[in-house]
Amino acid sequence: MTWADVCADPNLRDLPFKIELNRLNQIVMSPAHPRHSRLQSKLARILGDLLRDGEAIVELAIETEDSTKVPDVVWASKSMIDRHSGDLSWVNAPEICVEVLSPANTADEINQKRELYFEAGALEVWICSWEGQLSFYSAEGKLIQSRLCPDFPDRIVL
Repeated sequence: MTWADVCADPNLRDLPFKIELNRLNQIVMSPAHPRHSRLQSKLARILGDLLRDGEAIVELAIETEDSTKVPDVVWASKSMIDRHSGDLSWVNAPEICVEVLSPANTADEINQKRELYFEAGALEVWICSWEGQLSFYSAEGKLIQSRLCPDFPDRIVL
């Protein structure tokens, strides 16, 4: 199954959870939890307020070397958005990709996603813990704060 197939399938529309494809093009589902949704929403709102020369987007499909991944939040510059205007999924990761962890996530899974986003072109990957603590990464490793959005808080309080 391709991402285009997923998007075209009427049975997969309006699901109460996020889906991605794994490397075998099988659907992987993540059930939604209100805390996860609130963290995701607040991250996008703050990011959009602080970086105005682009757009914060929730659940954007990105084609990676492994499969189609859907970060919880991304920030894309206007030029990146223009480059992918009308695309069903993006072949280039936006500048910032953010994953909100849930209790079911494993360290290996998140590390793999982080590497896939960098391979697809992300400049930074942020990881938000279940408690709202943020970790910022560049392709070289962990950062003390974001270089692209240095005023972003290191903790989201709900």
